[in-house]
Amino acid sequence: MKCFHNIEIVFFLIAMTLVCCGLKKDQSSGYVPIANWRASTPEEQGFDSEQLANVFDFVKENDSNIHSLILARNGYLVLEAYFYPNSNGIVHDVASVTKSITSILIGIAVDQGFIKNVQQPVLDFFPDRKIANLDDRKKRLTIEHLLTMQTGLCRNFQDGERQLDAMRETDDWVQFMLDQPMLSEPGTEFAYCTGGTHLLSAIITQATGMNELDFARKYLFEPLGIHDVIWPFDPQGNNTGGFDLHLHSIDMAKIGHLLLNNGVWNGRQILSNKWIEQATKVQVTLDDGERYGYLFWSPNENPDLIEGRGRGGQRLIFSRQSDIILVFTGSGFDPGEIGAILLPALRANKPLPENPEGFKLLQSKIEAAAKAPALTPVPKLPAIAKEISGKTYLFEPNSTGWISFSLVFKDGSEALLKLTEEDHSEENQIGLDGRYRISNNSRHGLPEALKGSWRSDYEFELLYNEFANNHFYRITITFPFDKNICKFHAVESTGLLDITVIARLLQ
Repeated sequence: MKCFHNIEIVFFLIAMTLVCCGLKKDQSSGYVPIANWRASTPEEQGFDSEQLANVFDFVKENDSNIHSLILARNGYLVLEAYFYPNSNGIVHDVASVTKSITSILIGIAVDQGFIKNVQQPVLDFFPDRKIANLDDRKKRLTIEHLLTMQTGLCRNFQDGERQLDAMRETDDWVQFMLDQPMLSEPGTEFAYCTGGTHLLSAIITQATGMNELDFARKYLFEPLGIHDVIWPFDPQGNNTGGFDLHLHSIDMAKIGHLLLNNGVWNGRQILSNKWIEQATKVQVTLDDGERYGYLFWSPNENPDLIEGRGRGGQRLIFSRQSDIILVFTGSGFDPGEIGAILLPALRANKPLPENPEGFKLLQSKIEAAAKAPALTPVPKLPAIAKEISGKTYLFEPNSTGWISFSLVFKDGSEALLKLTEEDHSEENQIGLDGRYRISNNSRHGLPEALKGSWRSDYEFELLYNEFANNHFYRITITFPFDKNICKFHAVESTGLLDITVIARLLQ
């Protein structure tokens, strides 16, 4: 099978197939998935159950780090799957899909009259602040410039990410961004700027008297029946406008359903269709042909396809033409590879003949994906394991804030990791039998999972999976000389970290 590495290509082909077939959307009006989505077999929505089951074989064979997959069509839930160690009922960091939610909330604020329009200058919302590097260009910076990533505050993605890191180190994130020097005229250059989306969160706070989360609860989340949400905030209480919102995957699909249904939910206009059209149409075209709206992506192959994208594979995708909603969560995987399998599963624009055996196979794959794997025999521990067990190792100065660690090994299926960082310490069990040990020690009290194995007599590999927080670390601890020194190499699967630090035995 040819492997597509862009989910956009996959859905372009889907949309073209449906157009050629003369797709007729589901005409049932007024339906909303308030408590539960309508039940449907894949065949009823034109999908082949057996082909969908191939997704799970691919994930297993390739050890794909996907956490959940939601597929809905015509208002029916076609597929809902969770992959171990993730499970249903756990909120997940949606990363930069947060930006798309912020776009929706800015739209609601405009609809409700809290914000006049997107041409309103940014500085209008901060009249009491003294702004550094103030010039006419900064005075011309508008809400729309923030929404389209044409702020003039940054030149490229790498600079924007460094700027974001610097912002988060300050005591006043909003002031930091307002003080940034203008590098170009607003509206003339696209440069991905997460700090700019944080200004949008502050604008919502200033305009409504509520922080973004409280505003979202009142005008978006509660009306849609979305109750379980985590949304971090800055030192002044402004929620992070561009990252780290945590939602249930099925609740992300609800937001997709709202957008597909012209902003109407249960007979109530939550968001104007005018804003949806404005936010999802092409506002700027990038050099590589990618297109951008108001914090939504629109790939150049298919203008009907709209995406909220986040680091690590987070996606909220919807297509008006095919009436499809697709949600991915994970920690460093290629959604396009999964899309390449979904494509041939869509066979028709009308119901297919029922396939009870295929549907049964699919259900068994979904259930198996959520289960812990079979236990594997635990090899005899190497001699070095007993020598270093319980000993504390001090890290050399490093950028991660790690201070020290120790590993405790006993004759059994578990080990213990003790890790001390600048701001906290934690202890976690490590599965040595091929199965994660899960605790609630991750950020926000969310679960994380650890397992490990000795790859040689002097090398221990640790998989440190903060799956709900979208961090997956593969750590190799090597004792190249003796028990007094070790090399600690950590790689984070979404690209946030690749570092080697020397640690020495505390005498």
